[in-house]
Amino acid sequence: MSCPPPYGIEAHAYCFLSNHYHLVVTDPRARLPEFMRYLNEHTARALNASLGRWESLWAPGSYSAVRLVEPQDVVAKIAYTLANPVATGLVERAEHWSGVWSHPREMDGSSRVVLRPEGGYFRPAGPTPEVCELRLTLPPGFDDRTTYVDAVRRELRALEDSAALAVRTRGGGFLGRKAVLAQRVSDAPSTLEPRRVLSPRIAARDRWKRIEALLRLRDFIEAYHAAREALRAGLAGVWFPLGTYLLRVRLGVNCRPA
Repeated sequence: MSCPPPYGIEAHAYCFLSNHYHLVVTDPRARLPEFMRYLNEHTARALNASLGRWESLWAPGSYSAVRLVEPQDVVAKIAYTLANPVATGLVERAEHWSGVWSHPREMDGSSRVVLRPEGGYFRPAGPTPEVCELRLTLPPGFDDRTTYVDAVRRELRALEDSAALAVRTRGGGFLGRKAVLAQRVSDAPSTLEPRRVLSPRIAARDRWKRIEALLRLRDFIEAYHAAREALRAGLAGVWFPLGTYLLRVRLGVNCRPA
């Protein structure tokens, strides 16, 4: 495994569960697809090596990327990310989750030091650094870190309380930390994920902000298709809209500036 290229991704929150994960990030260099490919590829290789597996780790298909429009939407999605272990009935409080999870106290600007795992996929003399430092950054749109962290904590607690009420209403309980850790790697959910449902591209609590963002997305799609057809027709000087990725990376097409 080689050292990751400088993708410039800024992490704000994360939660890794047994069969999927959630990230809230900012992508200032427009390199999210490259970063996701790198992360998923080496995560799969490392886990397969540690478990003695050779099969595919991830389900086929692309990841779901959702644009967060306003600062309040960023707070809401971070809280949703952190509350996932509670919402799925695994633990009563998110901080009890035994997996990789970004605690709100890490959002104060401090860093988490991660040691390189021993054995398996990682060679002692390999190119992977022995120590990595992960620092959660302040998302765009926020000036005061304390106000931001307090808002995340309030939203997270509200989601935890709502999930606990839903569990009590159903007459059930949370699986609990010990039971989670006792699960086998080969265990699978007893229920299937809903299929053929909407996959959102935009998240905005403000209705008009959401409509505005969806209209901009529609304009991008229309401009992209028009530019692609012009390129196929052999026209010179074709410009693609800002946000074009694959053709920019593979063919070096012209893209509108920000």
